[in-house]
Amino acid sequence: MTDKPNILVIMADQLAPQALPFYGNTVCKTPHLDRLAANSVVFDNAYCNYPVCVPSRASMMSGRLTPAIEVWDNACELATSQPTMAHHLRHLGYHTVLSGKMHFIGPDQLHGFEVRTVTDVYPSGFDWVADWTAGPAFVPSATGLNGVVDAGPAARTLQEDFDEEVAHATVQSIYDLARRGDDAGPWFQVVSFTSPHTPFVADQRYWDRYDPDEIDMPRVGTLPFDDLDYASRALFFAHGRHRHRVTKDDLRRARHGYYAMISFLDDKVGDIMAALEASGQADNTIVLFCADHGEMLGERGMWFKQSFHEWSARVPLMISSPQKYPPRRVRDCVSLVDLLPTLVDIAGGSVTLPCDGESLEPALTGGPTRDLAISDYYGIGPCVPHRMVRRGRFKLIYTHDHPDQLFDLEHDPDELHNLASDPLHAETLSRLKAILLEGWDPVEIDEKVRISQAERLFLKATPGTTEDWDFVARKGDEARYVRRGTGGVDGTKANRRLPRVEPIPPHFPDLSSEDVARIIDGHRPLPGHLSRGERDAENP
Repeated sequence: MTDKPNILVIMADQLAPQALPFYGNTVCKTPHLDRLAANSVVFDNAYCNYPVCVPSRASMMSGRLTPAIEVWDNACELATSQPTMAHHLRHLGYHTVLSGKMHFIGPDQLHGFEVRTVTDVYPSGFDWVADWTAGPAFVPSATGLNGVVDAGPAARTLQEDFDEEVAHATVQSIYDLARRGDDAGPWFQVVSFTSPHTPFVADQRYWDRYDPDEIDMPRVGTLPFDDLDYASRALFFAHGRHRHRVTKDDLRRARHGYYAMISFLDDKVGDIMAALEASGQADNTIVLFCADHGEMLGERGMWFKQSFHEWSARVPLMISSPQKYPPRRVRDCVSLVDLLPTLVDIAGGSVTLPCDGESLEPALTGGPTRDLAISDYYGIGPCVPHRMVRRGRFKLIYTHDHPDQLFDLEHDPDELHNLASDPLHAETLSRLKAILLEGWDPVEIDEKVRISQAERLFLKATPGTTEDWDFVARKGDEARYVRRGTGGVDGTKANRRLPRVEPIPPHFPDLSSEDVARIIDGHRPLPGHLSRGERDAENP
């Protein structure tokens, strides 16, 4: 039998740690994850390195920040020449398996994994290229607030179809790996679900686990548009908040659906952990649970991700091997880019190639970390280079050509008091800004992003047949899940909901890109939106 542990990574999509009981939530029900957390080293301040799916996963897999690998948005490919954690672990004798979503863009759909068991839920082409020349309201995936206002129970959803298959394939893989024999060597498997990504629609059985009257409302209600920072104003339009008014009932149903989806996910985790135990592999398997980014869930009136505010940028992270790492909490700031060197360290190796992360194995046994998280964003909305750094209790958010934001998260966890102009915090601002700008030139980044967008948009518009890179695990899957030309992410998922529902039409007319620019700059009022000091109907 190998002395190296097996490694199982379980990944959720768009799961904010604030929604989980072991991070303090008192409503959501996750008995299986709670049990895992009780036997884990839990990281209280873990962050994604880009609050959107494709770049976040590319960063995690490669151990590099997104500028280093030039993955700028949800339609950028991770270069085949870029080593990933799967390559590193294969060099250490591991058999590598990917089950579920990874949203690789381009022809390489393995990136070091030897086996892939499930068709990816999303397409792999240049479908969702951000376009800064089109302005803040441009959204290539057609995502909008319908995923919020149409929240509710269902008999079956596309996401449940996918995640049931992911869980089934993972359980089967765990038993197959156990059958190889004692001298077959260790294995590394990434299991990646699409829940609880929008739309917030859940199986009626999971919906019924919650009393609507018990659903908690956001800690911070909708902020007046005039009080929003530039990036949040831009996301207001990118997320379609100018098209729908979210009522209190909408807000409660959306959060209800989110919790129900998490409970569904929790049951899938329970199935996987039961298979690990039944197959006799539990004692020699390190289990890591995380998410690719969070979900604003109505906090500040915001939804989805793409923001550096806590509900969007933070992720759950726990590593379980009770016999090797006694359960504890780690308060230091860490990020997903740290996972590659951590897993290599656990596997008995060392990273000799360029890496932006730092191994967290010392923290697993009570040692120190560098207490640092850096996150980037170059997608829809702000249309300028956007970066965050957190060290200790302070977080700095940099938006190119716009005012800095500095928050003391120990005394201001809801990020309501910007300290960037406070002379008492000038030294802290300077220190964090030096870290943020080290090796990162926003002018150079802006040029690179725009060139990349122009090139990919040109390829996308090229006449003729488009090459299909979608990973298909079984015959017929090329037409399942979310595919090209199906009306956007949330629209496609809603169309696969049973029974079908008619989407709620927008309450307000759309706006031109010129109107949006004038509103963001404060040169024109926002139609239908209440002014400073007032509150939208969505406020609790």
